Amino acid sequence: MSARILLTAAAAAALVSACATGPDYKAPGAMAGTSGAFVGAGAAPVEAAEPPADWWRLYQDPALDRLISEALANNRDVAVAAANLAQVRASLSEARVGRLPSTTASGGAARSRQPDPATGRMVEGDTVSAGLDVSYEVDFFGRVGRAIEAARADRDAAQAALDVVRVSVAAETARAYADACAAGAQLEVAGRSLALSEETAALTRRQLDAGRGTGLDVARAQAQAESARAAVPPLQAQRDAALFRLSVLTGRPPAEVSPAAAACTAIPQLEAAIPVGDGASLLARRPDVRQAERRLAAATARIGVATAALYPRVTLGGSLASVGGEGRDLGDQVSFSVGPLISWSFPNIGLARARIAQADAAAQGALAAFEQTTLTALQETETALSAYGRELDRRTALRRARDESAEAVRLARLRQGAGLDSFLTVLDAERTLAGLEAQLAQSEALVASNQITLFKALGGGWRTDGG
Repeated sequence: MSARILLTAAAAAALVSACATGPDYKAPGAMAGTSGAFVGAGAAPVEAAEPPADWWRLYQDPALDRLISEALANNRDVAVAAANLAQVRASLSEARVGRLPSTTASGGAARSRQPDPATGRMVEGDTVSAGLDVSYEVDFFGRVGRAIEAARADRDAAQAALDVVRVSVAAETARAYADACAAGAQLEVAGRSLALSEETAALTRRQLDAGRGTGLDVARAQAQAESARAAVPPLQAQRDAALFRLSVLTGRPPAEVSPAAAACTAIPQLEAAIPVGDGASLLARRPDVRQAERRLAAATARIGVATAALYPRVTLGGSLASVGGEGRDLGDQVSFSVGPLISWSFPNIGLARARIAQADAAAQGALAAFEQTTLTALQETETALSAYGRELDRRTALRRARDESAEAVRLARLRQGAGLDSFLTVLDAERTLAGLEAQLAQSEALVASNQITLFKALGGGWRTDGG
């Protein structure tokens, strides 16, 4: 086939290629009402600055910093996501190979015995052959290009999926550490309540021995002491569960608990205003939003891959062969061929159109998933802001109630010692104080947990360079 025929075929294919490659992808714009300040920004002490990627360093707790570094390096869920990313990167490399020509080399040797036309006698001889075939698909209709585009978007989505896991691991490691510290702090509170109850019970027994008290006072005081003692085991179980969870998050078996977390009794708290940014920065930062957007890009590109099946494939091919034998070199007889090959599967047009419809529906679903992910990101952040702010208000009220209750205990003891009130008044005051101390410790733990939930909703933790 002459070069002019080849150029004519290429030009004809190019004329129809513009409508055969599917839609060009355009990233969806921001939905209305998603880029401004957060509604819940007024419910909690926050500021408009961008949150840092390594937000846990705001707590200035070296033990926490070390545990999160270990988790990001050793967590098994992170390892799974990293392996998935490596697999998708390999798929992208496979798609890119479609841009390259394929070659087939062949060679052979044979010994034959056949009659000589001149003499009629049987003659034996050796024949050696070698050949090289080269073919290259001309991507007139964008099938290869769209396949590469889809694979590249899949790679970006897998990277975002890894970042989603890193966000979760950083936040849950901080939460497990905070839970262990909170359980330690609550155990200290329970220990103080138990010591106070035991002291009161001992005092009632001494008063009974001195003839000033009653057996009823002793029984009530002892019952309150046992009630305080019963509050200790559940808190110990909570601390153990948090320590075991922390071990697994950092890639260790549950038996290898963190000594720093096991000894912690100070709940990590961030008293300063939390930097939260705004809706636009949140959506740009959250990796699950980026993952959904990249999945939409991949689905859009696959419409082009499916559309290209409606049109012929144009392949440029060439071959080179050489034969040698008795009395002649391998290069004495050389043959070659070159030219385009156009293939078009007419019987599969219906199948191709069905696949285009499938790809289009998948893209519509990916768009809806992206929009839902955007709304969910905003909802999670607003909910976290509200919960954090409301729990701060509750903690403030509990602190005031605890202080007033402590004063009530002091006054009740004075009045009971002076014979102005019964011992039942002292017991009631102490029971109220113990309950408020426990509620306040629980609120302190919730404040820390809500802070971590807020940071997780803000999408920090997937970059380790702090930038």
